[in-house]
Amino acid sequence: MGGGAHKNLIFVYGTLKRNHPNHFLLENLIAKNNAVYIGQRTTRLSYPLITGLYGIPYLINKSGSGQRIRGELYAVSKRGLARLDELEGIEVEHYERLPIEVIEEDESNGVVSAEAYFAHCRFGERLWEKRGKCGMCEFGENDGVLYVRPKDRPRFSSVLDEIEAFVSSSTTD
Repeated sequence: MGGGAHKNLIFVYGTLKRNHPNHFLLENLIAKNNAVYIGQRTTRLSYPLITGLYGIPYLINKSGSGQRIRGELYAVSKRGLARLDELEGIEVEHYERLPIEVIEEDESNGVVSAEAYFAHCRFGERLWEKRGKCGMCEFGENDGVLYVRPKDRPRFSSVLDEIEAFVSSSTTD
């Protein structure tokens, strides 16, 4: 595997999944031997999964709430991980990459430790509450059509500023 032999297992649940708007990045990483698709997985524990502003999916780091989440597992190189971190806005605290346990649907191979991109702790739980603590078990293709690519979003403010304003407002969406 290019870009460093160390393989990081990454569980993706939103726009990075196949047939979704940001999967092109994983396709590019796979083409350059910086990622390998392992297969479909489900979280061992339940978590909240919601969509926020611009149809952006967020996994909330609140295990025991929500549902078990369906997604895909990839092994990525250090270079691939850096590209994913950049897309997910780790440096600007949009998402944070945290440990998660996933299993195959039939649980035949047991639990696998991986990492996933969670909504940053500065706003994740407040966003879950603002959305009425109502989530989904999978970010499906119909959910993906609501996603607004960064280039198509308003340029007058950042998504993080808009999230903060949303979760701090007294009205519900």
